[in-house]
Amino acid sequence: MAKEEEGMRGEGEAGDDIERQAPDGAEEAKDIQRQAEEHEQAQASKFGTFAGVFTPTLLTILGVIMFLRLGWVTGNAGLGGAWAIIGIAFVITGFTALSMSSFVTNIRVGAGGAFSMISQSLGLEVGGALGVPLFVAQALGVVMYVFGFRAGWEWAAQSMGVPGLPSIAIDLIVFGLILGLTLISTRFAMRIQFLIVAIIVASIASVAIAAFTAPMDNPVVWWGEFEGAPEENFTGTTFWVVFAVFFPAATGIMAGANMSGDLKNPRRAIPTGTLAAVAISFVIYLALAWWMMRAIPHDELLTNYTAMIDYAFWGPAVLAGLLAATFSSALASFVGAPRILQALAVHRIVPAGGWLARTTSGNEPRHAAWVTSLIVIAGLMLRDLNAIAPLITMFFLLTYATINLVVLIEQRLRLLSYRPLLKVPTFVPFMGLAGCLLVMFIVNPVFSLVALVLVVALYFVLVHRTLAAPMGDVRSGLFTALAEWAAKRVRLARGTAERAWKPNLLVPIEDPSRLHGQFELLHHLTHPMGSLKLLGMAPEREVEHVEAQLLDSVRAFQERGVFAMATVLRSERFQDDVRTGMEVLAGAFFRPNVLFLQLPKDRETHAALDELMSEARRHRMGVVLFVEHETARLGRRERVNLWLPDQGPEWKLDMEFENLDLAILLAYRLTDSWNGALNVIAAVEDTAHEERAQEFLVRLVDLARLPAATSVHVADGEFGRYASQAPHADINVFPLPSEFDTDLLWHLRDATGATCLFMRDGGEESALA
Repeated sequence: MAKEEEGMRGEGEAGDDIERQAPDGAEEAKDIQRQAEEHEQAQASKFGTFAGVFTPTLLTILGVIMFLRLGWVTGNAGLGGAWAIIGIAFVITGFTALSMSSFVTNIRVGAGGAFSMISQSLGLEVGGALGVPLFVAQALGVVMYVFGFRAGWEWAAQSMGVPGLPSIAIDLIVFGLILGLTLISTRFAMRIQFLIVAIIVASIASVAIAAFTAPMDNPVVWWGEFEGAPEENFTGTTFWVVFAVFFPAATGIMAGANMSGDLKNPRRAIPTGTLAAVAISFVIYLALAWWMMRAIPHDELLTNYTAMIDYAFWGPAVLAGLLAATFSSALASFVGAPRILQALAVHRIVPAGGWLARTTSGNEPRHAAWVTSLIVIAGLMLRDLNAIAPLITMFFLLTYATINLVVLIEQRLRLLSYRPLLKVPTFVPFMGLAGCLLVMFIVNPVFSLVALVLVVALYFVLVHRTLAAPMGDVRSGLFTALAEWAAKRVRLARGTAERAWKPNLLVPIEDPSRLHGQFELLHHLTHPMGSLKLLGMAPEREVEHVEAQLLDSVRAFQERGVFAMATVLRSERFQDDVRTGMEVLAGAFFRPNVLFLQLPKDRETHAALDELMSEARRHRMGVVLFVEHETARLGRRERVNLWLPDQGPEWKLDMEFENLDLAILLAYRLTDSWNGALNVIAAVEDTAHEERAQEFLVRLVDLARLPAATSVHVADGEFGRYASQAPHADINVFPLPSEFDTDLLWHLRDATGATCLFMRDGGEESALA
């Protein structure tokens, strides 16, 4: 791999030299032509539709269920019931195959089949959460097919009176043969399947000849009695139990898709090969059920699992078909499983990703194949997969369901990027999704829940690993569509949004270095559900520098769990730029609702600041004016003082305070963020009203749902006189006076000895909502 990469770098360097020597582009064109020819040569060594998709898919569907259980299904359900079971099963997988086929005509399918498809739509986390269990299920599927081959081999040996080998020896020999064929080369292993196809065709031909040469005079029973199985003494069964036995026969549509990285043209091969295999196998199953009902006595259908061998024109051909079908299914599963693992490793979803991602010069995932072999051998040593076989089926069904979900989402979003060459109606993925989920919980509800829990748990593990996806996905489109839908519903809904209010701060910034001093306060005001819009302002020559600093701050806020965005305006006048920002954002649905400003010491800017606060009121935006105490700063972040102006003479609570709501809400926000204590202080200019003021504060604490440990205090006189005597706090929150008096603001900061926040309501917040 390293040599290949070195060669690629060498070619790139040579190409660069040629380009410098030939400005007219002639040599560069030759280099591109050479690369195109090399690509065509590489594609020539890959598989086409028939070998890469149709054959493995058909052989996986025409498997052990067809040879050993289709007769039992027909005997229990009758011909009509059997056709209904076959129809329902193939409709579900057929719809999934259509969905998958439509989806692959819209994307460049990478290695890993279903993992690649899901990852390119819902992201690496979802793709990996399903890809890992799908790989394990694919590997353990090899074990189940090997067990099926051994059962047929032992039956044949017993019938012929040949001494048999120990079962573990048969299993290891068969798997050793599969491993050897795969290690020789995947192409050789896939060519073996042509011979297997011929054997299965011969077995079906033996049945067809029997249909024309042997009597077929049994009456047709359209609906069976569902007597059950001989090993259960025919205690009875149900339609859905019989369906659950048959349904695995209809799966296997991923056998070709798993080879996506080794196909010449996956976009064409997967739809054509998969749909053809599903259609042909569906007809074969219907015809075989009809033949069995007419040719095989009812009691033998129920009791003789090998009746198909006994009643065929030439039984050994059907036996050979049984052995070939199980062997080919095991071979296809073992060829596909390492490719899923290798694709997972490329994206570092599994441990030792660098080692597992390596391939040979022939693009064989040799390391992934060895790991898959260990899983298969461990499964063979268990000797009985009945305990976990349902879980394997659930992982396949979850994958099928997700593929249908992906197509359904893509269709409903109606993004321009979704332009499949094969279009399917919306009901196709919907029915495929509903059918897969229905079958999961019909077959085994317990294992269905276990599979869902495992996939969800793995998803959250991968989310915390922050995988780097090289391809885009539709999650942003999905979230945007949901946001747009929600925005429209809110616009159309009547009533106010006080219950949904949260602090979305607009922070104008001329000097990004000052943002560092405000970082913690802004984080505490907005975390966890608020947001920040950083509005940078800089002269033309400094725009890029300021933008880089703001983007660094955005990343820091996002790492701390606060959604933040940044925009830089070419600055001329501070107040004009801020006013422009407010006007532009006023029409947005997710607009800022609080303007955060810092009180500068330069008195010449105070008039402009007053204008901005008036403009904010026009846009129904609240205002937070930050007056920092250079020495105390945010102190120990343990205590908050909330100051309320005189509400006399009535001291009456009302749903609409005058300029108190924002102060109450953000004082609570800080108290909660700091896990600190809150003091509520009310100024009383007339001492005769102190008792009313005390009652007002107690009721306010209760109705505003402030912390139970909140302390209430009545201040005798104005804020300015009482500030130095008030309980000490790390930050003081004041409603902004109606008249903008900067001297009073500086005085209150100095008198309290702490940083102060002065607030003015925007009109959309409510402390009592």
